[in-house]
Amino acid sequence: MDDSAKIAALNDLARQTFMDCRVVITQGIQMLGDATTAEILSAVQSFDTFTADNDPYGEHDFGKITHAGYDVFWQFSYYDLDFTMHSPDPTDTTVTARVLTIMLAEEY
Repeated sequence: MDDSAKIAALNDLARQTFMDCRVVITQGIQMLGDATTAEILSAVQSFDTFTADNDPYGEHDFGKITHAGYDVFWQFSYYDLDFTMHSPDPTDTTVTARVLTIMLAEEY
């Protein structure tokens, strides 16, 4: 399995389960209220429409959904375990802390 496929598998698992990552929602998402936020989180977890256009590197690290009229982006970032710098190897879970950020498109 090449690095892109490994990263995609790790990102999919983290996004679908919210395990082995930190999930961060922005103030814009939070201000939509608990019910809408929960619906958006569920939609992010079930996202599976990756194409060459929206996932050119095959890492499943970014997506866009529209929910209740809001355009929502989600993206992964990879940090070292101390969250002080970029991960030295996003394919290695022993040195990588994944952060999934979910935001309104206008907050990007």
